Amino acid sequence: MLFIIFSLVMGCAATGERAPHKVGTGEKDCHEIRGLIVLTEFPDVRHSIDRRYAVKRFFQELNSYVQEMSYGKYCIGGDVTSRWYKLPNPVAFYKISPRNLEVDKSRVSRLIQEALAEAERDYSVSDYSFIAIFMGAQRTEYGMIGLCGYPGMLGWSTADVLKTKKGQVIRGGVAIFSYQAHLGTLFHDVAHILGGVKDGKRMVPCLYDHDLQARPGPLRQVFEGAIINMGFWDPMSCHYYKWEEPPTGISSWTKMRLNWIDSKKIRVVKPAEKTQIVLGPLEERTSETLVIKVPFSQSAYYLIENRQPIGFDRYLPGNGVLIMYADDRVAECRQGKSPVKLMNVNPAAPNLKGAAFDVGPKNTFVDEKNGIKIQILGKVGKSYKILIGPHRE
Repeated sequence: MLFIIFSLVMGCAATGERAPHKVGTGEKDCHEIRGLIVLTEFPDVRHSIDRRYAVKRFFQELNSYVQEMSYGKYCIGGDVTSRWYKLPNPVAFYKISPRNLEVDKSRVSRLIQEALAEAERDYSVSDYSFIAIFMGAQRTEYGMIGLCGYPGMLGWSTADVLKTKKGQVIRGGVAIFSYQAHLGTLFHDVAHILGGVKDGKRMVPCLYDHDLQARPGPLRQVFEGAIINMGFWDPMSCHYYKWEEPPTGISSWTKMRLNWIDSKKIRVVKPAEKTQIVLGPLEERTSETLVIKVPFSQSAYYLIENRQPIGFDRYLPGNGVLIMYADDRVAECRQGKSPVKLMNVNPAAPNLKGAAFDVGPKNTFVDEKNGIKIQILGKVGKSYKILIGPHRE
């Protein structure tokens, strides 16, 4: 039986190969998030994946991505197991549906328990902030290319406890990946763990619609039909825009949920007051203002961010000003609801590719119900002059 607990722990001590601790910012060391990457294979599946590939994927590529997204605040370190652990059953024994709502959770539980039972012979698995089971199997063999076991498929109740067969408590969470997983997929499922759980809700949930993702049809086509909330503008919505490219940057909403934006760079504006702000690019840590927050109730608010082709945002479908409606009462993307949703200036473009506002004819957003008007007055370099105020003025 699988018992579950969640509590993020930073900087845990462990033995073995370590990733660099420092970010080259010239300011201070980052906070290292330590993960254990458990190399896992099956008796009926052959593969030629080298351990060094997992080291590169997690402690170089994912590490670089997290450093950039967190403005040097966090980095990824830890250990990759020194050998591949062979599970006792063929891959079909653990295989799951590619659609979240159809997953046999008992199979996820068995895979996690058996992989951890092998790993805890050599590692103190309770010392890590997250655990990733890295399988020597393809997506078609396992069913999914990546998933988060907890907090995710197996729930996110803080009343539960995840323990290994020897009784070690898993203090972070567990993600599962095929070796083919895109970097955006690695981040997506690890971010579920890093965000943690608060008041029974995942702080960083999936931003695609789970009901739409469960529809029949070709996987990629169905998935693109499910990204109705944030499109390709955040890997929590869609892991990547193009398979052959790195993931895009994450949205300000996800960064705030991860506590990766300094509160001094979040400008809170009252909608009843007329306010003009210069909004810098979200990817530039030197921007004086990274995001504008316009609250109009205790739980609901707008977020305004500036996405430019800088860093990982070079891989976005476009650039400009994104306006998002957020409601903290919504926990998950089900039945048409979402905790955050893009306002779309160009509905004719599929998958929210044309969602960005800009100078010119697509420079104004009005919410008559809540009496809010957001207008782009101009652009200076890569920054925008934004006017927020009552919509009738």
